[in-house]
Amino acid sequence: MHEKPGHLRVLSANLWSGRANHQALARQIEELEVDAVAVQELSRNQAGAISEVLPYGKLEASPDRGGMGIALRHPGNVQRLNMCHRDAHVVELLPDEWPDLPDRLELVNVHIEAPHGFPAWRSLAHRRDQLRELIAYLDGVPKPRRAVVGDFNATPIWPVYRSLASRLDDAAKLHAEVTCRRPSRTWGPWHGAPRLLRIDHAFLCGLSVERFEVVEVAGSDHSGILTDLRILP
Repeated sequence: MHEKPGHLRVLSANLWSGRANHQALARQIEELEVDAVAVQELSRNQAGAISEVLPYGKLEASPDRGGMGIALRHPGNVQRLNMCHRDAHVVELLPDEWPDLPDRLELVNVHIEAPHGFPAWRSLAHRRDQLRELIAYLDGVPKPRRAVVGDFNATPIWPVYRSLASRLDDAAKLHAEVTCRRPSRTWGPWHGAPRLLRIDHAFLCGLSVERFEVVEVAGSDHSGILTDLRILP
């Protein structure tokens, strides 16, 4: 089992409205020894499979694209963060319940609406409102150690990304600076298609990156992002 003092292994994955293979996903979580999973577009079967491996947290399945949740290896009180169109999910991991963490750490799971929905004006309005509400929370409730992960439906040239990257560190870029490799793309038009866009991200505050990897999620049009986080003194 993955247990290193001061470390947290987080997997974020968009499950393509329930199309991702739930059994393969559960095996992957076990094999990767993940501590926390943040999922978007979650179905009931996927939620059941994940909870068999990570029994804590909260997974809220939905038949549409609204299913989300955070599953945890140890206890944590997952709360909804009210946002336009689709709420975020927030949990604060406490040292009393997470023996390998020397201090508390907040994990936020976000799914920003895609810009190409119909009608376009409504999708873009939802994106602006979601970003405004997320920024209001991040600025209004500062935390010394925070990870904001998920499907942001925004490449690094989009305003959503730029606004968050101006406040928080991009884990993929931090790791790329060490490995001298460009961050990998995370989305393609179908499962198995070449990845065309980098739209799944992990934004950090007060944390360093020990590992960042883009991993296949069987049956999904998104790759997952696996991040090993270490709490900075």
